[in-house]
Amino acid sequence: MSHAAVTAPCVSLRRYGAIEATDLHDFHQVVLGLDGAMVMTVDGVGQQIDSGSAWLIPAGAQHDYAGIGENRQLVLDLPAASMAVPERLFDRARAVSVDASLKQLVHRIAASAMGHTPAADDLSTRRFHWDAAARLCAAMLADAGTTRSATVSGALGAGLDFARIDRWLRAHLSEPLRIADLAAHCGFGMRRFHQLFIEAFGETPNRYLQRLRLDTSITLLADPRHSLTDIALDVGFGDQSAYTHAFTRRFGLAPGQWRAVRH
Repeated sequence: MSHAAVTAPCVSLRRYGAIEATDLHDFHQVVLGLDGAMVMTVDGVGQQIDSGSAWLIPAGAQHDYAGIGENRQLVLDLPAASMAVPERLFDRARAVSVDASLKQLVHRIAASAMGHTPAADDLSTRRFHWDAAARLCAAMLADAGTTRSATVSGALGAGLDFARIDRWLRAHLSEPLRIADLAAHCGFGMRRFHQLFIEAFGETPNRYLQRLRLDTSITLLADPRHSLTDIALDVGFGDQSAYTHAFTRRFGLAPGQWRAVRH
């Protein structure tokens, strides 16, 4: 199957037919079971996916798939570097279990996705895709079933637990990043930690944290009870002006404009 260039995250509902098909694309993909079941095979390893499981498919991994009876999946297309997600999460294709919290989120997003087709080119749909992707990525990184095998392989190969670090960063977004403290917390010296971080996350700690702050702010913007100043401070910017500048540079709209887009 050929694909148009994908530069931003996309969340969509899909049904797979009974006839096996093959796909290959240059973006990461997460197939989250919703209703019914389907089977997917990557690199000769097949696994059935239902409402309690998902497939994590790295960019460039050829995969064969087919539906089993009536089925629906929530699919996240995730271009590399579009969201703050550790590269090691997609170090290999694998089927994973999902916890109850992530499962509930998948159903909530699926209900909203019906009003936002991937082909639509409007600001409301664009905001939906970014918000849904940010929520799904945060939930996957908090879900031990999703991150366990990748974290273990990463820990054995490089000695860095990327899921634990991501959770720590998310819990301390409002605080200045002290890399020396984080390195010591993980049991490494500064230079070694910096090297291992780039290997696991694909970029420096400061660059990853900047994108993580902006990703998190997208979900906060959805709640009108949060003022722009409060959001800026909650995600670690010194003031609203600095937040607005960084947000606009990345997303092409100021936070106030993003929030004002009609559903």
